Amino acid sequence: MGFLSRFFGSATEQSVLGIDIGSSSIKVVQLKRKGGKASLETYGELALGPYAHTEIGRATNLSAEELGTALRDLLQECKATSRNCGVAIPFASSLISTIEIPAVSDRELASIIPIEARKYIPVPITEVSLDWSVIPRAKNEPDFNQDDVKKLSKRDKIDVLVVAIHNDSISRYQEIMKAASLQVAFYEIEIFSAIRALLENDPAPVMIFDMGAASTKLYIVERGIIRNSHTINRGSQDLTLSLSTALGISVEQAELLKRGLANPHQGQENVMETVFSTTLNFIFSEAERVILNYQKKYNKNLSRVYLVGGGVKLRGFIEDARKGLESDILPGDPFSKIDTPVFLESVLKVTGPEFTVAVGIALRRLQEMG
Repeated sequence: MGFLSRFFGSATEQSVLGIDIGSSSIKVVQLKRKGGKASLETYGELALGPYAHTEIGRATNLSAEELGTALRDLLQECKATSRNCGVAIPFASSLISTIEIPAVSDRELASIIPIEARKYIPVPITEVSLDWSVIPRAKNEPDFNQDDVKKLSKRDKIDVLVVAIHNDSISRYQEIMKAASLQVAFYEIEIFSAIRALLENDPAPVMIFDMGAASTKLYIVERGIIRNSHTINRGSQDLTLSLSTALGISVEQAELLKRGLANPHQGQENVMETVFSTTLNFIFSEAERVILNYQKKYNKNLSRVYLVGGGVKLRGFIEDARKGLESDILPGDPFSKIDTPVFLESVLKVTGPEFTVAVGIALRRLQEMG
């Protein structure tokens, strides 16, 4: 699902950028269509900690101007040539609801949605930008033609996915992109980018488990539609901070240990295992509760859980997730959808989960350009 693309014009460049601005880093992917398939031209990530005068891996709260500067630096560092881009909006800046309304035509839908959305949006409707999409019927239910009003009238209700983004959030991202001299084709909420990068046309419900620096976001997706979402206010930086306290070392040293970039001293491995288990067990128990609630409500089991975000790159995380969630666990592999250099295959397998949103954004922009 796209968001706000109708407010921006199209570019004519062949190469496109997907941009994902997280709390602790910025990710960029540049794609180009080659031989009818998306091809990777360049990609890169830049930690935001130094721009906030804090450690790498820490969540930041930079101004639009500072983020614009960081984005320019990243584009220069990874030698990105395109200025034609799509941009991900954080899930926290949005409100997503599924509402049930009478079956009506598209024209009537446009007038009904803003009225119905007021029941679910805690701010004045004039302060947000709305987008929506009719949820397709299940395979065992007959579908309907939106143009056939007589046929529609036979249905009592339809489900509509409604998305709202506060206008202030959009304005902030417009400032960032202006500071970076980029031409934005659309803004899209990050979960829709992740869905595009990860999922095929599998009707079975899945969970996307997205662990960032400040929080972990859980989405249950069925037939491409978000059925449930939940945010856990713990992320990868909590592992670092807890490790720093437990070992009596600096946050920077703890981050290096967590990433496997420094070797632990004698006795530190046991402390690391205890610290990580405490935080991860809490996150996994919350995720398991979300899964069980979904299964109870809809009487359906998840087919698998996809791991995305920088936090899931922790050594041994996949095994821990399999034990904690008792599900089929797969690391996100968005680069599998595009042509990449052979010599980068092993690297992209490891870093793929972190670039899921950026790849999904770039893929949409490439699709729009035909």
